[in-house]
Amino acid sequence: MNTEPGLEGGREVPVGRYAPSPTGAMHLGNARTALLAWLHSRAPGGRHLLRFEDLDTGRVRPWAYDLIRRDLEWLGLDWDAESVQSRQLGRYREAAARLDTYPCTCTRREVQAAVQDSAGAPHGAEPVYPGTCRAVPRSPDRPAALRWRVPDARVCAHDRLTGQTLCQDLRADVGDLVLRRNDGVYAYHLAVVVDDAAAGVTDVLRGADLWTATPRQVALQAALGFPTPRYLHVPLMTDYRGERLAKRGGAPPVSALREAGESAAGVRAQLARSLGWPVPDEVEAADLLPLWRAALAGAPLPWIAGP
Repeated sequence: MNTEPGLEGGREVPVGRYAPSPTGAMHLGNARTALLAWLHSRAPGGRHLLRFEDLDTGRVRPWAYDLIRRDLEWLGLDWDAESVQSRQLGRYREAAARLDTYPCTCTRREVQAAVQDSAGAPHGAEPVYPGTCRAVPRSPDRPAALRWRVPDARVCAHDRLTGQTLCQDLRADVGDLVLRRNDGVYAYHLAVVVDDAAAGVTDVLRGADLWTATPRQVALQAALGFPTPRYLHVPLMTDYRGERLAKRGGAPPVSALREAGESAAGVRAQLARSLGWPVPDEVEAADLLPLWRAALAGAPLPWIAGP
């Protein structure tokens, strides 16, 4: 038997995932992304994984894990295996040890100030670390983060859904990435790259807010010798003001709809209609699979205008 992840009898079996952060209840925007990720995994008969991204323990709510599971089950979105990031710290440690890294004691404020002083970075733009601690830590008495000394290279990411390609110069556009914060928490970009490779993930469908971060993840994959999955970025769901739904903004949780007696089929229909799909008032998750297959085959998607 071929034991290589993503292969079955010599044939590639697509592996997708939904990776929520258990920092609160799942809202409709999360549910729509979860639905699309499930459709993308199941449409070709692939495997679907659930991963809880809980490295930032200060924001984690212990009750959120089970609540998210119950909401997904209620919506009819099953999964084949589950993992929890906080139980994988050894993997991240081993991966970081394989990269060219150095300790950095700069604070975010110091990085922002250095960038503005040297390059006049626009207010609100993500600062590109100027390499202050590359030779020696600026303040050896402080707790140090761990940064990856990125290579002098240009990296491109392709989005299968929109057809867009995004290229970034690692040193000029990204800078030396933090792999582990000064409080010991491993960074999102390292963790997801390691997790996806370990699970044999072949397809990543996620929100468009992560599109600009994709080239740095592609760079980490190349440096660690991991394959790059196919990426698909979908628009975030917005409210009546056009603002993205978010837990912090008080977006209504799926659990409230479930506990109020709403039907899961009706909620699925609402999510499908928000994508421009003409569906009846109630719909089963499996009934949406042909619509997703048609989308991948080139059917017009009015809700896609690019990440």
